This record gives sequence, structure tokens and C-alpha cells, in this order.
Amino acid sequence: MNRWRRVCCVPLLVIALGVSGCGVTVPSDPQGTLDRVRGGVLHAGASASGELVTVDGSQVGGSLAGLVEGFAESVDAKVEWTVGSEEDLVDDLETGDLDVAIGGMTDATPWSARVAVTRAYDTIPGARGPVVLLVPLGENAWQAAIEGYLDQEVAP
Repeated sequence: MNRWRRVCCVPLLVIALGVSGCGVTVPSDPQGTLDRVRGGVLHAGASASGELVTVDGSQVGGSLAGLVEGFAESVDAKVEWTVGSEEDLVDDLETGDLDVAIGGMTDATPWSARVAVTRAYDTIPGARGPVVLLVPLGENAWQAAIEGYLDQEVAP
């Protein structure tokens, strides 16, 4: 009788566990970043880095800034820029004051212990190697949306 229970119950348990996850949207944003930004304001941080990110007073430009502006447009959002050091921007990502940070960060960034890092892109104009953007930890739908946009715009 025990063998019969195992033969019948194990597949039923697997099916039950599979069905229980059907209503979950993956990836998700625990803090709701993508939903909040869509149709609203994208809070972006910038650290000057050659042609990638230029800063002139409160004006932010460069190839990475253009990509952030293009992504914001794709989700019907307006960009509000904060200029600062990488450390300041990482602090602001952790506290939720920023949604994304750009600069000369690479896939070897030491900030990956504190914030999430996008895939590396080496075809961005002005990049001397693989460049990443920084986003808040755990905001997976947000990160996936940014990476999807970058994949279309700069992936080879």
C-alpha cells in the first residue's frame, strides 16, 4: 500500500505545486518601480564618465543618458536627473530615491553587493568595455524592462 501511495501521490503533489504558482507574475517588483515610473517620473542618477555621461551644471547628456531618456519615453515617463558620485547614487538607489544610475560602471563594479546590475553592453557609443546600469535590488520587472529596451537599442 505504501508503494501505491508514493506512485500516485508524488505526481499529484508535483501537479498541485505547479498549479499553485500559475497566478504569480515573474519577474516582479516588490517596490512597484515599473508601475510607478510608467506614465510618471523616472528618477535617474548620473556620474560623469567621458562620452557616456556628460554633466554641465544640471544638464545630463551623453550616450547613456540618451538611452535612459529613450527608455523613459518608451514607458511614457519624464526623467528627473540627480548628479553625484557613484557612491552617492548607490546610496540613493538603496533608499529608493533613484530608479536607475548611470556612469562608467562596468560588469566588474564593486557596487553589485548593494544594488542590481544590468547585463553588460559593449556597443554603447563611448564605451571602452562592457558598461552596466545600476538599479535597485529585487526590482526584477524593472530591470527586465530596462534590459529589454537596451537589447533592442544597442545589442549587436
